Amino acid sequence: MHDLETPQRAVPRLEELGADLLVTTRRQRLLTLARPFIGLFCYAVAAYFNLWWLYPFLVFLIFVAVVTVTHDVVHRSLGLSQHQTEYALFFMGMVLMESGHAYRTTHVQHHKYFPSEEDQDPEGYPAHLSLLGALFYGPVFLYRLWWWAFQRNQQRFGQRMWLILEALVPFVVVIVGLLLWNTLPAVLLYAFFALVGSWVYPLLTVYLPHKDYGETPLTQTHTLRGRIIPLLFLELTYHLEHHLYPQVPSHNLAELARRLDPFFREAGVQYWYVI
Repeated sequence: MHDLETPQRAVPRLEELGADLLVTTRRQRLLTLARPFIGLFCYAVAAYFNLWWLYPFLVFLIFVAVVTVTHDVVHRSLGLSQHQTEYALFFMGMVLMESGHAYRTTHVQHHKYFPSEEDQDPEGYPAHLSLLGALFYGPVFLYRLWWWAFQRNQQRFGQRMWLILEALVPFVVVIVGLLLWNTLPAVLLYAFFALVGSWVYPLLTVYLPHKDYGETPLTQTHTLRGRIIPLLFLELTYHLEHHLYPQVPSHNLAELARRLDPFFREAGVQYWYVI
């Protein structure tokens, strides 16, 4: 990472903070990749025992697991090969009927160009909106990202094939859910929760983390500190730390934040405190 100038001094290089922050053990890799499917298994168990009141909570946990692992896969921080990365993007996105390949295209762009206009950084666009604007943008957010990624990959036939395949997944799941409605309504309910749940992406993953962003790398996004919420969101609340060092896997973000605390205090970074 190159030095980023601040009024105090340059942001520490990752080598100064510790190369161990880049380490992903085999156990951590397997756990991160398995979490979404463990969540699906728990949902299936709840469906078998007709524990319908657990559905929203379990889908929320699946969302967190998928966002976390896809984030790490996009930034190549889990130690996967190129071939494994392509399949991981597909299968992790498939869990929530989303496009992992579209997310990779737009998220890498977001890290390069935020804050920019929608045509250059479509993922970061909700940060320019109001609170209500970010809420109302939810239903079209993923579709606009997919279309931007599809156009962006005009010369990459393989990537476009992944994108088309991923775009078909929601239709297949909904059709299967409709066919099974009388015997297994949990399938269509899962599709409903997943599709509607994705509407909060602009608010939770873009607007709030970047709200009132400034001009410097230390003010373009925020960091949330606490015990329960960061743990519940699998450390994704350390958004500032992630933007400064995107190559650090999510399971090391809490430790990265701890090591950055002296620098943040000197630089006057303000924390958002949660439970």
